[in-house]
Amino acid sequence: MNNDLRKRPVEDLLDLEAATELDALAKELSEHDKAYYQNDEPNISDGEYDSLRNRNEQLEASFPHLIRSDSPTKKVGASPSSGFSKVTHARPMLSLGNAFNEEDVREFIAGIRRFLSLADDEPVEIMAEPKIDGLSASLRYENGQFTLGATRGDGAVGENITENLKTLQDVPNSIPESGTIEVRGEVYMAKDDFFALNKRQEEAGQKVFANPRNAAAGSLRQLDPTITASRPLKFFAYAWGEVADASFGTMDNFFQSLKNWGFQVNPYTKLCHTVEDILALYDEIGAARAELPYDIDGVVYKVNRIDWQERLGMVSRAPRWAIAHKFPAEKAQTVIKEIKIQVGRTGVLTPVAELEPITVGGVVVSRATLHNQDEIERKDIRENDTVIIQRAGDVIPQVVSVILDKRPTQSIPYKFEETCPICGSTAVREEGEAARRCTGGLICAAQAVERLKHFVSRNAFDLEGLGGKHVETFYNEGLIKTPGDIFRLADQEDMFTDREGWGQKSFTNLVTALEQKRIIPLDRLIFALGIRQIGQATAKLLAKQYGSLNNWRAKMERAQILGSEEYEELINIDGIGAAVAKDLLTFLAEPHNIKVLDDLGDILSVEDYEAPTLDNSPIAGKTVVFTGTLETVSRGEAKAKAESLGAKVAGSVSKKTDYVIAGSGAGSKAKKATDLGIVTLSEEEWFELLKQG
Repeated sequence: MNNDLRKRPVEDLLDLEAATELDALAKELSEHDKAYYQNDEPNISDGEYDSLRNRNEQLEASFPHLIRSDSPTKKVGASPSSGFSKVTHARPMLSLGNAFNEEDVREFIAGIRRFLSLADDEPVEIMAEPKIDGLSASLRYENGQFTLGATRGDGAVGENITENLKTLQDVPNSIPESGTIEVRGEVYMAKDDFFALNKRQEEAGQKVFANPRNAAAGSLRQLDPTITASRPLKFFAYAWGEVADASFGTMDNFFQSLKNWGFQVNPYTKLCHTVEDILALYDEIGAARAELPYDIDGVVYKVNRIDWQERLGMVSRAPRWAIAHKFPAEKAQTVIKEIKIQVGRTGVLTPVAELEPITVGGVVVSRATLHNQDEIERKDIRENDTVIIQRAGDVIPQVVSVILDKRPTQSIPYKFEETCPICGSTAVREEGEAARRCTGGLICAAQAVERLKHFVSRNAFDLEGLGGKHVETFYNEGLIKTPGDIFRLADQEDMFTDREGWGQKSFTNLVTALEQKRIIPLDRLIFALGIRQIGQATAKLLAKQYGSLNNWRAKMERAQILGSEEYEELINIDGIGAAVAKDLLTFLAEPHNIKVLDDLGDILSVEDYEAPTLDNSPIAGKTVVFTGTLETVSRGEAKAKAESLGAKVAGSVSKKTDYVIAGSGAGSKAKKATDLGIVTLSEEEWFELLKQG
């Protein structure tokens, strides 16, 4: 395979190359989402993160059949931490897609026109506003009174920070509006206030913050509200969540309502009538960026008409009707002290550069990912090289290039490991893949430990009191070797009596946590197993499709036979293809994994999947397939509508299909539906069916 995979044009890649890169991107983006959203300590600036996410989106657009079920495009943020009670958002707090240049902005507008089937001369008004670099929050008002405030968290569940938000002068305790409304916006800290706070922190011998965003997040998420009250936090409002009467009509009217209710709206917010207006405002805000009293990292564009927003809907992690036009990434120069190899839970050997610490965009970075062997060879990266690094978001920094005229005279090329540095097993590189993997499997301590760490992580079993360091220590001491052993720790009180850092209270808390987690939803168990390519989204798809642990296991056993009915059912799930199915079935074919599942089945009570109640939907739980060209709406809008009403949208027709919606030019899918006796509806009949809800 060519050695410049990451930098090669997407259109030049083969399927295997694209799949390999998507795998690496999913891992990188997930790790650094956690650093940014959960720990308030991003390792890099927004620019590099955006470039990585943009690369991921380009790959998915060109290779839609390779989209991973745990794709970064399906996720928002990271799960909330354990210090606050959790709040389930009435409406998800979505992230935004990104635009990086004029072409992306024009395509955003063109995409809206295509989705809504608008005429070329019909204006698309856009409300534009600066993208504040702070912490998203949602404020719930009941009959005019502020009753609940929450962080975004993972988009579905956030943290209850009501008392902290009440300390902000920009947050009204009441508004002249009856009913229920959630006002959403950004908590931030002004630059001057940030510098003053850091000075006070330093004088008091306390932690100083890397940048205003970290300072705002750390201040807002204090368990003691009096600490938050002592910090100079501000709030810009820009959106709504649940609302009893969303009769604003346009974003323009909504922003006027926000002002009338006493909220601060960014003064640069402006209604734009053309793409040229949008780009001119972007340039204006960009030119003023350095002089603004707060940090921004781009400009957000939103469709002004709310009825159009509702029709456009959303993709998994972002609305179709909004996008963030980001500013360019920041770069810096430093030296690579050493290149180290990390081994992940799937055995991938990942090279990481240990750097001379350097500040980039207000954040100190000391490590940078080198991705894989190809990346090192393509850029000829060596230890002791002086390099340009780039930060652009919630992932660790990336080495952009080597400054060759600063290379030491005795420099030698880096030789990539061909054996695992942990267990000594051969590290192989399959043809067509960029990654080199340890063949040791669970005999490799790194893989075993990383899988156990994953098992107890927040999005899996979320075991409080049992962090990664504890898992590693207990594994090395032989206390735990399998996931089931974790639950058997409750029977080993004598092992904790004299253990450093563990008292009776700590052990009691651990036992309580273990007992609470013996009841677990099916999707969290599947995710916790650490199966390659099975992220949270795919785990939920599997739980939704199969319902119970016993049914899932039985169906997966029969799906081992390629071409079987169960195999076809698996790969026909929208979002799961042959590549994901292969990794899943390979995992479940291993005897030691079956033994782990048997053990967990005896220890745990696994809850069956419960579909959300949609009493008014005539298609809830039904499987539908669209084929041919629809006349009144685009295929994307029709699919989004079906999914919002609880239907499963499949890519091909099978015996389990309930409805086939056939537009003009319908071909083999419509014929197969007829052959199988499946109800086939015209576009008009389909929409008549939806009206029955």
